[in-house]
Amino acid sequence: MSLLTIGHRGVMGVEPENTLRSFVAAERAGLDVVELDLHLSKDGALVVMHDADVDRTTDGSGPIADHTLAELRALDAGRGERVPVFEEVLDAVSLPIQAEIKDVRAARALAEVMHARGLVERVEVSSFHDEAVAEIARLAPGVSTALVASLPHSRTNSSGGTPIGVDVVERAVAVGAATVCLDIRRLTLEIVERARGNGLRIIGWVVNTPTHLRLVRALELDGATTDQPGIKRAGRLTA
Repeated sequence: MSLLTIGHRGVMGVEPENTLRSFVAAERAGLDVVELDLHLSKDGALVVMHDADVDRTTDGSGPIADHTLAELRALDAGRGERVPVFEEVLDAVSLPIQAEIKDVRAARALAEVMHARGLVERVEVSSFHDEAVAEIARLAPGVSTALVASLPHSRTNSSGGTPIGVDVVERAVAVGAATVCLDIRRLTLEIVERARGNGLRIIGWVVNTPTHLRLVRALELDGATTDQPGIKRAGRLTA
């Protein structure tokens, strides 16, 4: 069988991350799912961007929450691309989407769009934040959810969520998540076995090298999040 491949912010290894150009490239490369990140603009739009501010990925500066959608639209997100909103990605590609939310407010805004457009089957919602996962599950019954973590020894994770450790499986079960998305560089057999014992899917991120891909295969993970479209070809497994 083929490994489930998830395009990280589209294919950010070759295109500007979290842009329509990047998502379309991921679909054309044959990836199975596209992953993106959601923040709320000052006027409540679901903006597709990873960081809480615009400095790294655009020619602007300051927090997303301090900009209206119109102001964000005026920025260059790379190669002339504009900052998209979630609804535009839905229309630009036909692939399933894994949407990472940063907080409960984003969960509530996303749930509204999911209800309006009937997206429970198409969109899996992920977060580093337990409360955000629980909130989207409450607001959009039936949605597939994933808890994201960087394992196992950091005191806090890179996105500012709950401190992480080997209890990630218990946390995922507690909030009703079906999947754990775990840092491939820190993934352990103990965590894999614990997740399997609790019926969870396991996705490794970010899988960009042959070494990481071999680890994904050895641990028999369900999928790999990648920056590189070539991982799709390399990830074909023999049943």
